[in-house]
Amino acid sequence: MQRSNALLVLEDGSEFQGRSMGAEGEFVGEVVFNTSMTGYQEIITDPSYWGQMVVFTCPHIGNVGVNEEDVEARRPHVRAIIARQISERPSNWRAAQSLPDYLRATGIPALSGVDTRRLTLLLRERGVMRGALSTVNLDPARLLAMARSAPAMHELAAVDAVTCSVSENWVEGAEPRWFDHADVVESLADGGPHIVLVDCGVKHNIPRLLRSLGASVTVVPAHTSAEQVLALAPDGVLFSNGPGDPQRAMGAIELARGLMARVPMLGICLGHQVIALAAGGRTFKLAFGHHGGNHPVQDLRTGIVAMTAQNHNYAVDPDSLEGLPLRVTHVNLYDGTVEGLRHSYLPVAGVQYHPEASPGPHDSLDLLQEFVGSLMREEIR
Repeated sequence: MQRSNALLVLEDGSEFQGRSMGAEGEFVGEVVFNTSMTGYQEIITDPSYWGQMVVFTCPHIGNVGVNEEDVEARRPHVRAIIARQISERPSNWRAAQSLPDYLRATGIPALSGVDTRRLTLLLRERGVMRGALSTVNLDPARLLAMARSAPAMHELAAVDAVTCSVSENWVEGAEPRWFDHADVVESLADGGPHIVLVDCGVKHNIPRLLRSLGASVTVVPAHTSAEQVLALAPDGVLFSNGPGDPQRAMGAIELARGLMARVPMLGICLGHQVIALAAGGRTFKLAFGHHGGNHPVQDLRTGIVAMTAQNHNYAVDPDSLEGLPLRVTHVNLYDGTVEGLRHSYLPVAGVQYHPEASPGPHDSLDLLQEFVGSLMREEIR
């Protein structure tokens, strides 16, 4: 099939040519890179990428096509995908369609044939930038103006764009996905805890795994009030991952503040930042973020290092924690950023990485197991 040319222009004027392999049109977004070697379907459907154009450093994607099981949301949330090579002919027994066909059907543009090594090095050097992509008008000056006039991520209420509209009981994917130890599942299956999952842009594998561990899960919008959550009689509350500047997730921050001393809480990624902000901490934007499945994180309590999956552009400022009842429990061994927090005397904690993976290493799956297990103990409940 003949492919049209396409052009990506960054706000600094850098130009990257490629072939259109997805939806046609013009698009703007924040350009980030992801270093994962597998799991492109999970990445494309991760709501944390809302408003972002994702550059895959893996030189070849699309070879296993797209299936109906490996989605992390009901639809893709990336603004565009950019790769060195995108396969048009999948070769996998689970493939329901090719990646280009899926992208065209869901309105997501894609550039193939791009010098992604040059693009990634540029983003590492200068930080994430806004970009404009077009498959219909390749005038660089025009695209540069579009990129520079696009709103910055901190100006957007990203969580509001991806959170659910109504509360619902999670029933999809009740079977264990990664947990193979039946003794754990059986021990929690009878009379498991009720967890309220605050949807800031939740990946589906979080409620899947909570269900596989025997918990019942109610998903609620990020703007739900503390009184509404408490009326659901939760044994614990989990604040999910999500996109954008955590300081713009004001509804979720207010909710976490209202629940702080009333129910056990766990935060994942943006949810971790929300808990820190609710307790009085601050966050800041990283130069090019953490996006990939190869981040070593050390648990300061045990010294154990786990390889983790990550997807975020913001981090908790450790200096802002001075005098607060929060202690740092995990750090990133790449850059020393805060990867985990725990309240000094309340059952409240958060981790910056993704214990549910999808995609990524499964080193930290025990974190969800520990959270669900803790809610079973009478002293917590």
